Amino acid sequence: MSALQKFEESLVQNQPPKEASVYLQSLWYDAKGDWNKAHSLVDHLSDKTAARVHAYLHRVEGDQWNANYWYNKAGEPMPDVSLQEEWKLLVERFMAHG
Repeated sequence: MSALQKFEESLVQNQPPKEASVYLQSLWYDAKGDWNKAHSLVDHLSDKTAARVHAYLHRVEGDQWNANYWYNKAGEPMPDVSLQEEWKLLVERFMAHG
């Protein structure tokens, strides 16, 4: 089983995996439909990884201007993939880097 599959399976639980970074926790809450909780976990952080998650979350929200602002802060272009694919790519990235 891949790390992504294991993370996806954790979505049936009431809490994210204990070992999940704040970035993965944010993505976990987003996948559970709790955008506000997901956003609150990264909103106050100033690192590029948090900016990248923040950008994704504003893309989910449909706030294109705000999403572009955060993609720029993260130093990455907005990916030309679906929201679901972007979520998976981010989870895989963060699981690979701890």
